[in-house]
Amino acid sequence: MPEFEIDPDIRKAYTLPSRFYTDERFFDFSKERIFARTWQMVCRDDEFETLKPANLLPGVLDEPVLLSRNGDGVVCLSNVCTHRGKILVEAACSANLIRCGYHGRRFSLDGKFLSMPEFDGVENFPSASDDLHSYPAATRGGFIFASPNPVAPFDVFFDDEAANLVGIERAGLKLFGKREYEVEAHWALYCENYLEGFHIPFVHKALNEVVDYGSYTTETHRYSSLQTGFDESGAVAGRYLFIFPNLMFNSYPWGISINVVRPVSASRSVVEFLTYVSDGSKLNDGAGGDLHGVELEDESVVESVQKGIRSRFYDRGRYSPTRERGTHHFHRLIAEFMG
Repeated sequence: MPEFEIDPDIRKAYTLPSRFYTDERFFDFSKERIFARTWQMVCRDDEFETLKPANLLPGVLDEPVLLSRNGDGVVCLSNVCTHRGKILVEAACSANLIRCGYHGRRFSLDGKFLSMPEFDGVENFPSASDDLHSYPAATRGGFIFASPNPVAPFDVFFDDEAANLVGIERAGLKLFGKREYEVEAHWALYCENYLEGFHIPFVHKALNEVVDYGSYTTETHRYSSLQTGFDESGAVAGRYLFIFPNLMFNSYPWGISINVVRPVSASRSVVEFLTYVSDGSKLNDGAGGDLHGVELEDESVVESVQKGIRSRFYDRGRYSPTRERGTHHFHRLIAEFMG
């Protein structure tokens, strides 16, 4: 019997049990079973351009990674020296090789071991273990993704139909701003709140005046889901693409807002907001006009849930078949990955 099981029939299903969110053992297990086997967004390719003449760029997965760009494109490498474990690149820079600042070990830009001082006479050296580990990497719409050990190819996670609707290929996207929010709640609570528009009339009063709640739609794909909100005229107010387990692409008339939910502990997460603008004249209009205000409302709700699920009188809930399809789909993926 699996530790977690969600009935595929949403009409019969119960939500994940509260222990998934409160037990540190499950939190640690989820990092290996979920995050190490899925694709994470590392950065956008044009970050190399804005940091000219950078061709080495530190990144973040569940462990330190390094993006290296040369004539063959971008590769994602371990950012840890194979000698004594020091972080290799602390800040973006331009270089023709990778050199450890601790004892001088050197690597090529594709991670191959080159040389090491004072190692004459060491037997069976160098070997493949002296090279930097290379991670599977992929690029879509100028965004770079990587995974320690993906359970499926990138294209399976990033459904083309949904991605095209959100428009991440949109020309002229420029990074407008970055912001981080510390949320006192489990990463999955933040994500499942994002995955349903059910709460909009109750939590987001201003947003509810822009989005027509009755016409809100959700469609699910293998590892993703797409929500669409319409305004009163029937025009698209916003599209919200979720890539399992923690990546959100939010498309508005002015551009794209990206949320990356980074787990810290069973009761704490950091949410990184990246704003890419293609039409600044529309920046403060519509469903994407007050992202900060909406974020604070969402944080208040999920932090309250984090407290509530510790009650001895709560364990599992039920789903609205019409409004919580995205959350049900998310829970089923968690149950699948957790085994």
